[in-house]
Amino acid sequence: MGRVREDIRVNGKKCWTLFDTGARNTYIVPAVATHLATTELAKPFRSALGGSVKKTSTAALLVGKIEGHDFATNALVVDKIGEDEDGKPIEVLFGALAMQQWGIRVIPAEERLDLTHYPKEFVEF
Repeated sequence: MGRVREDIRVNGKKCWTLFDTGARNTYIVPAVATHLATTELAKPFRSALGGSVKKTSTAALLVGKIEGHDFATNALVVDKIGEDEDGKPIEVLFGALAMQQWGIRVIPAEERLDLTHYPKEFVEF
């Protein structure tokens, strides 16, 4: 499991983000969701996150930039994700599925992201 902390931009706003390969899904807090298109889920989802079970009825299309690279992915809106090791509130938890989708790798030893596999174009069959 690897983790890297870094700011991303969502509609021009900086958002403190934890890139966590140990988390399957992507989560955002309501303050980030206000800048995005959201939808109510037909049935609430429950996720074990940050040592407690979080319940959400809202999903969002998370659109932004990581180190200048555009991305779009699904996210679940939760009241609070938690704090990082320095006590700073996490606004976005970027999960493994989204990292795989966008070719993002974490290099925990260097506390940085590897975007060398970021897709420049999509080839669909």
